[in-house]
Amino acid sequence: MWIGDRWNLLTDEASWSGELFQILGRDPVAPPLTLDELPSLVLDEDRPRLTAMVTDCLIDAKRIDGEFRIVLPDGGVRTVHMMGEPVLDDDGGTASMWAVLRDVSELRRSQRAVSETRDSLHRQRHIAQTEHRLAVELQEAVLPPWRGPLRLPQQGPARLDLAAHYLPCSTSALIGGDWYDALELPGGESLLSVGDLTGHGVTVTSGMAMLIGALRGLAMSGTEPGRLMACINQLLDATVQPALGSAVCCRYRPATRTLVWAQAGHPAPLLFRDGTGRVLPPPDGVLLGATSGAVYGQAEVTLEQGDLLLLHTDGLVPRRAGEEAVQRLLDLAPRFGEARTAQECVRTVVEEFGERERTDDACVLVARVSS
Repeated sequence: MWIGDRWNLLTDEASWSGELFQILGRDPVAPPLTLDELPSLVLDEDRPRLTAMVTDCLIDAKRIDGEFRIVLPDGGVRTVHMMGEPVLDDDGGTASMWAVLRDVSELRRSQRAVSETRDSLHRQRHIAQTEHRLAVELQEAVLPPWRGPLRLPQQGPARLDLAAHYLPCSTSALIGGDWYDALELPGGESLLSVGDLTGHGVTVTSGMAMLIGALRGLAMSGTEPGRLMACINQLLDATVQPALGSAVCCRYRPATRTLVWAQAGHPAPLLFRDGTGRVLPPPDGVLLGATSGAVYGQAEVTLEQGDLLLLHTDGLVPRRAGEEAVQRLLDLAPRFGEARTAQECVRTVVEEFGERERTDDACVLVARVSS
């Protein structure tokens, strides 16, 4: 801040401090500009503001307190804050005016940067909230209800008692690509599947919806689980946006109580029988989208009445947690044996795993052989 810049209205003379020459980019040996000449340095859109401030000071004896931008000889622009007062003569008229001018360019640039950053954060937050809402709506439209049993309406007396649940990540509001699905197939057979696409957000959720649609269509046409996984892998490989995914797909034949299943880099189903549980030996299968032309093996197991099958995604029991984490699920066997419905079994899993911190969403699907 510098004081001493003065304009005499009687003599039309101006007295500038050395700092004002520097602020305005003027040669110190050049004469100071008069009040009439000063607007020549100011940006066109700011001249009316300067004129109004000076006029109010000279005519109405008002104090000056405002900003305007000047153009430097090199074409640069500088923001100047001007404060001033009139100097009155013995008759009360304005004889001269003094002013304090300060270069506030850096301050205003910093304020604009903060404001733009704040606005950008608001926009990003709004976009994120919108994307989250769309992802949730899409997920809810595609997946069966998060709570309550899954029903296969044409089966009559229940061949499979089904229930499932989606467990969102407890450390993030982002929606992932986890899914579960159950579908009645021609001839009374059933398709059971769970899976996960890497990533979060609308793009991943829409990819998940595409995969569920493809799985259903292929299963309805009679495609066996191993071949079905190969087709889904080819579909992911052909998409515009590359993605990796894992899945397990089961086809249950109630006439023989046979379960035929395949997996693509996914945790194997758990089978509970007579109060104990075990992990089904997995057939060969790599992650979906990892390699073109992958071949997927197929396994088959005969179920018994009262058997319980548990399918889950990696977020429930991360593989990096080791066998101890899987054992926690297997240790639920006695409680599953006491449960009357698949829904009670799912509730047990949610009670044990629903509140723990996870880095990803998770799904669990339970199927009990009831007839």
